[in-house]
Amino acid sequence: MRPGEIHVEHASRTFRVYPREQRTLKDLVVARHAVRGSLVWALRDVSFHVEPGSAVGLVGRNGSGKTTLLRLLSGIVKPTSGRVAVGGRVGSLLELGAGFHLDLTGRENVYLNGSIHGLERAQIREKLDEIVAFAGLEEFIDLPVRTYSSGMYMRLGFAIASHVEADVLLLDEVFAVGDEAFQRKCFGKIFEFKQRGGTIVFVSHDAAAVERLCDRAILLRDGRVAFDGPTHEAIVEYRRLLAGERDPEERAAGLKEWGGQVARVERARLLGPDGDERAQLLAGEPFAIALDVVADEPLPPPRLSWELRDEAGILVAAGAVSTAELGWDEGTRTLPLRFDAERSPFADGRLHLRVDLTDEAGAQYHSLDDALVFVVYPGDGERGLVRLEGAWTRGEPAAVAVEVEAR
Repeated sequence: MRPGEIHVEHASRTFRVYPREQRTLKDLVVARHAVRGSLVWALRDVSFHVEPGSAVGLVGRNGSGKTTLLRLLSGIVKPTSGRVAVGGRVGSLLELGAGFHLDLTGRENVYLNGSIHGLERAQIREKLDEIVAFAGLEEFIDLPVRTYSSGMYMRLGFAIASHVEADVLLLDEVFAVGDEAFQRKCFGKIFEFKQRGGTIVFVSHDAAAVERLCDRAILLRDGRVAFDGPTHEAIVEYRRLLAGERDPEERAAGLKEWGGQVARVERARLLGPDGDERAQLLAGEPFAIALDVVADEPLPPPRLSWELRDEAGILVAAGAVSTAELGWDEGTRTLPLRFDAERSPFADGRLHLRVDLTDEAGAQYHSLDDALVFVVYPGDGERGLVRLEGAWTRGEPAAVAVEVEAR
């Protein structure tokens, strides 16, 4: 096979699952006939071919077989039936930091983890400075890994795995964790690999990330290939699977959008006082949120709900409005909406806007987390999330005395 080529032919994988784990030798000997495990099909008759230099996304609900398929491609497990063949060296970013020894230093773990990925010691030595610089751990590389934060641990794991000279790169929910700056750095490294002609297989619940990186996507459903084609069409099919749910469990893994095949919210924008599109505001500055509600077929007036949360996920503000009050009729296909605020009530922080589009009974049309993410910069002397409007004045001494006496 050519380096970077992937061929999967009628691959299936089963696992035997037991009602309880056998923990002791006695359990294994005495209970082996009493407890019969059930056979679970993780993948059934999966077939596809990937040309060298392609970027393919794997999407689907939790439990659809995405990670199992990546493990077949990496050689961690073998198919129960069928054939899986991958040409060239495979680099896997399935579990960042897998194989780290907590009592070893970061430098020692680079050598250990690099050898797990198939690098010779001389190759690791050549790449060591680049790996440490990419992870941003120059000051901590000679400290034990057990002293690292989870973010430092993850950055070092990604830096090692991304510097393997591979022909195929397997990525599993790499961007579900980490701050925005780290995610941009990861994407830059992966795009660099793609431009060099490497093959990428990418699993993520973040549809925007899949569409940005991949030209083709495969939708898995219950271990089978439900769709294989252009990325946007695969994402539409995936959102259709989730359309009826208010809060899918996949949100914890990075899912940002679902539904939208009948009606949806498009082009959410933050506007400054002069009407220009913004990504940030100054505390107390006037602003507006503009968006379009779009329908593909005649609909009764949908209801728009919104939530504004801070970085910790704490609800800051929320509301809802019926589009019937804003001019929607059953012939409407696109309705531009705008929310205006004379003064920003926020003092400092990063805010996330979520929007939900439903019918009047609450049935879901479209949900979009992070429809907008914007930053509010503080003015002089302001701290905290909210600007408290008001002014200090000199109080009367008598009033103060009465208040103290009442206490």
